[in-house]
Amino acid sequence: MTTTDVRQLTATLRGEVAVLYGGTSAERKVSLESGAAVHAALQRQGVAAQLIDTAEAGWWRQLVQFPHVFIALHGPGGEDGTVQGLLEQLGVTYTGSGVLASALAMDKLRTKQLWRGIGLATPDFAVAGDHTDFEALIRQWGSVMVKPAHEGSSIGMAKVDNAADLAKACNEARRYDSSVLLERCVTGAEFTVAIVGAEALPPIRLETDNRFYDYDAKYLRNDTRYLCPCGLGATEEQRLIALARAAFDSLGCRGWGRVDVMQDADGSFQLLEVNTVPGMTSHSLVPMAAQAAGMNFDALVARLLALSLEEERH
Repeated sequence: MTTTDVRQLTATLRGEVAVLYGGTSAERKVSLESGAAVHAALQRQGVAAQLIDTAEAGWWRQLVQFPHVFIALHGPGGEDGTVQGLLEQLGVTYTGSGVLASALAMDKLRTKQLWRGIGLATPDFAVAGDHTDFEALIRQWGSVMVKPAHEGSSIGMAKVDNAADLAKACNEARRYDSSVLLERCVTGAEFTVAIVGAEALPPIRLETDNRFYDYDAKYLRNDTRYLCPCGLGATEEQRLIALARAAFDSLGCRGWGRVDVMQDADGSFQLLEVNTVPGMTSHSLVPMAAQAAGMNFDALVARLLALSLEEERH
């Protein structure tokens, strides 16, 4: 956004912006970084903003004084439709997807069930239960990705290739969620596509020396490789973007988000998940994609806030 655009945005605001961050999910640390970065970006542009940590007792009582909210919460309790529902009841504008889309995207199992139902490609999956035959799954799929169904940032995830490790990984995942998703591991390149408004930003290819793109690779390591341009041909890249857009729209998402995709050995793209409040840290992918599209961090934050105001007008 230009200086003129930011001035127009500031003039449109009906008061101060609350930046919701922190919270009580396993992604609290990431959310604290995201919220602090967003808050600083708003202040640099002359937007009056205040940080509110939703882990604090009675935090919601502060919302009555704010007509606008920038949601920088990750995981359950902030990204799953609960906060969005509260803000709807208060009549407060907020960034990102609404109640239903947020709840659906946070639930990896139901997201994949929906995609299968409408014919969007996603890896084979099952739900871990008391009578799951781990040996049979390993024979059928080879390697299995274990995922808490309602977590992000790869928390509680594991990649396993034998029944004993699969059982252990399921037990570990249940520390974070009673619902554990088992997914056929796709061997190939991993991509992410950020969506801001009607625009898909340049896809990023992710490469790591870890077994998969886990929490360590996302936030701690400095040798994770982010390739943008992503190395796909023009036709393939457009196929990837079209699939990501279809996945985003199928859940009813709005404003912004990020779609994660694998490309299998046959060159087919397979959907993994949609993040409705992606990270906004120094290691985060949406700011990286925005930079590749010529939009710096401050402009990205202003654009996301502006999109929420456009949604209110519509």
